[in-house]
Amino acid sequence: MSESAILLIVVLIIAMACGLEITWALGLACVVAVLSDPKLTFVVLSQRIFANSNSFSMLAIPAFILAGDIMSKGGLSKRLVSFADSLVGWVSGGISLVSIVACTFFAAISGSSVATTAAIGGLMYPEMVERGYPEDYSAAVQAIGGTLGIVIPPSIVLVIYGNITGTPVGDLLMAGVLPGIICCVCLCIYAYYKAKKCNFPKADKFSFKRFLVSFKDAIWALVMPVIILGGIYAGIFTPTESAVVAVVYGVIVCLFIYKEVTLKSIWKIVNDTAVSTANLMILVVTAQMFGWLISYYQIPQYVTQFMLTYVSGKYMFWAIIIVLLCICGMFLEVGATNLILAPILAPIAAAFGIDPVQFGLVFVFLLAMGQATPPFGTCLFVSCGQSKRSVGGVSKQILPFIFVEIACGIIFALVPAISTFLPNMIS
Repeated sequence: MSESAILLIVVLIIAMACGLEITWALGLACVVAVLSDPKLTFVVLSQRIFANSNSFSMLAIPAFILAGDIMSKGGLSKRLVSFADSLVGWVSGGISLVSIVACTFFAAISGSSVATTAAIGGLMYPEMVERGYPEDYSAAVQAIGGTLGIVIPPSIVLVIYGNITGTPVGDLLMAGVLPGIICCVCLCIYAYYKAKKCNFPKADKFSFKRFLVSFKDAIWALVMPVIILGGIYAGIFTPTESAVVAVVYGVIVCLFIYKEVTLKSIWKIVNDTAVSTANLMILVVTAQMFGWLISYYQIPQYVTQFMLTYVSGKYMFWAIIIVLLCICGMFLEVGATNLILAPILAPIAAAFGIDPVQFGLVFVFLLAMGQATPPFGTCLFVSCGQSKRSVGGVSKQILPFIFVEIACGIIFALVPAISTFLPNMIS
């Protein structure tokens, strides 16, 4: 391995250890590597930056962000919570199940774990506490429910992963549907068990009339993921085009049907989205430059050769990946882990005969889990901030949920069909 390649990795590690923001850490590492390599110039660097950003699929990122912002500020969350309550609120521990199910519905619209935790948690935490649930446990439920945000499509993280690894974005988005639903069911099962064990209060009996009323009120919100995934599945539009369709649909629903946003507020939402997108795109382009240098210096080949020599089979590889990503999730932000490790690990997974779509889904799922993992999970912090509870107290309550998600991740790794069934139906 060349000195420039070593400098690339070392500078990145030192910069992140010093607390430098990930965008600047990646950029600094790239600049140092180029300066130390006589074969590379900044002309090559600028060419690669342009080539990486000039991608049609990248347009899906700002569109999905905008669609999620419009729908989240358009009275969507309270309607989804009401529908989820009518669906599962009557079961033992029903209100905790409502939080998880509502997070699942909202995740299929926002594509963001933090947005899901903030939107649903703001409504459900006070309700759970009012009904007699422990405060730390109530906050933990909101944090773990939010993790589904980057697994269930539309997922911005899956779009970014697809762009930096060359994996088809449409396949990745479809791959997230079944695992997201399965994980939601497993989390609900544990919440039900916990409620039975601790004798948490139970809500009223199921009312079919209430279910119909809440469903009618939430139908426009529930249709959005169906339009996105159905359009992709039917070949009517690409993932990027589906994001634009989602924006148009969100504007129509929130402006003319729910009537909880105005033209003035939409302009502010567009402005906020532009700022968020600009920051994110700078990060993505910088990370793609880093990924190109990693490939240029053949770092994945070195790591792959090492793995093939010392790792006996793909199941041992999966074990290493699960442990590695669980540890990374404790200390690194999800975007940083995705942008740094994806271009290195994806080729290694391919060398072990793992389907790229399956690996991408499991990779992102484990990153999603990391957002609720103490001590630095972003969803955990959001939930603690909303509830004014300590990270330590909430962490104790969230650990069993984390173990449930680890078990789900292992199942997704061992059973490829869970991730590849829907994408294979499309192709």
